[in-house]
Amino acid sequence: MTQKAIAKLAGVSQATVSLVLNGNADDRRRIPEQTRERIQKVIAETGYVADPVARRMVNGRNNILGVFTYEPAFPSAQADFFAPFLFGIEEAAQETGYDLLLMTSAGRGADGRKQIFSEANRLRLADGCIVLGRQFDAEELAKLVRGDFPFIAVGRRDDAGGPVPYVGADYATATAKLVEKAMALGHTKFAYVGPNTGAESTVDRWTGFKRGMADAGELVLHDPKVEIDPEDFLTAIQSLGATIVFLTELADAIPLKRAAIARGMSVPGDLSMVVLGSHIRPGDTVTNFTTYAVPREEMARKATLALIARLEGRAELEQTLLCCEQVAGETLGPIKPKSIS
Repeated sequence: MTQKAIAKLAGVSQATVSLVLNGNADDRRRIPEQTRERIQKVIAETGYVADPVARRMVNGRNNILGVFTYEPAFPSAQADFFAPFLFGIEEAAQETGYDLLLMTSAGRGADGRKQIFSEANRLRLADGCIVLGRQFDAEELAKLVRGDFPFIAVGRRDDAGGPVPYVGADYATATAKLVEKAMALGHTKFAYVGPNTGAESTVDRWTGFKRGMADAGELVLHDPKVEIDPEDFLTAIQSLGATIVFLTELADAIPLKRAAIARGMSVPGDLSMVVLGSHIRPGDTVTNFTTYAVPREEMARKATLALIARLEGRAELEQTLLCCEQVAGETLGPIKPKSIS
């Protein structure tokens, strides 16, 4: 079934059928309503489906969005990390009539990491691309900024020879609020587990931590390693007088809490613990750590909608940070009063 055949059955010209299928709102309004209904009736009865290649020649788009991740999109170890992003992207694409193309054939650099730009690059099959990853390749990001291919990052990104379009989470503000809350409970000596350099999300957490302490708090111990020895770390905390520890990874917080309880310490009585961001939503009972919920699904959803708006000429470059809702948990409390001998 072709547009020419549709036109013959509906008793109109092929140009009229094309306007109904591919024209903008103004074009379609110029066609009498009865004519539009007659064409749509023939299309429904015949099961006609427009040729996507021909449609692209008319409006310049395939209505396909590329999705590229620097890490595997479906790893068993990080499934909970990426799943909300993919849910948000899929939901927004379905709402707006776009299909998704997961870029799985990307090449790899000398360090073994996936690359956007390689001999297997198929970005141009899509109208635009959503890029995810804990840390982006700086050279590739700069190349995207210099180019004319529409894209958006999920997560805040520093300028790369120009502003980078993104929708991210406001880690700095969320972290600062938790530090201020801890100080209001009497904590003044802090320990911090996690790096202070690297990806923007890592730097933002550190920036918020330092901002929250301002001049009234004291950082007595900073361990940048992702993997820590709980026993050694607890000994160091006690010797330095720290009453609270902030951790960037939930995976580090769980064994540290177990080690503290095994040593006879109470959490949060003897030691308060705060995790800087989690994939859990407020109200979930997966963990009882005091933290904040990173709106991963909403970040991806808004990024997808922002990219589509840009493709359709309804918006310019987007740079948005979403709030992270606090999760009260049970691991942050006031300092335990010292016994008087």
